[in-house]
Amino acid sequence: MAHKTKTWNEKLNTAGDLPKVVKLNDKQRAKFKANTLAIPSPIEVDELMRAVLKGNLTTINSMREKIAKRYKADAGCPITTGIFAWIASYAAEESRDLGKKRITPYWRTLKNGGELNPKYPGGIKQQSEALKSEGHSIITKGKRSFVESFEKKLV
Repeated sequence: MAHKTKTWNEKLNTAGDLPKVVKLNDKQRAKFKANTLAIPSPIEVDELMRAVLKGNLTTINSMREKIAKRYKADAGCPITTGIFAWIASYAAEESRDLGKKRITPYWRTLKNGGELNPKYPGGIKQQSEALKSEGHSIITKGKRSFVESFEKKLV
């Protein structure tokens, strides 16, 4: 029997043992500058992304802070939060392809420092076009792109 690959939406809705809070060992504490780390479920990251209304923005770090606060942990996991934002972006496009009109506005979720995410569907070009259509200005520094004055639009 052939192994069936999960759809992006199936990945988004697979939580396993998440969310959870883990106590970090000495090496991890030094790396994350925290004693406890909150690891969200994919759908929680999607929900945080969905809450960002047109004209506003969020960052992976901002979502990590909300996750940490929700679970009374010292920090939110940067790795899983970033991966789950990526899964949410592809699940959103998969939903759009299936005819859904309202999808997770993943393009409003930036990397830290206001940087666009080249790993989102369509890369920098597609995210940049979506942000410009909502009134944001994009500046390019070398191969990287950023939302100008993104701090003023954070929620």
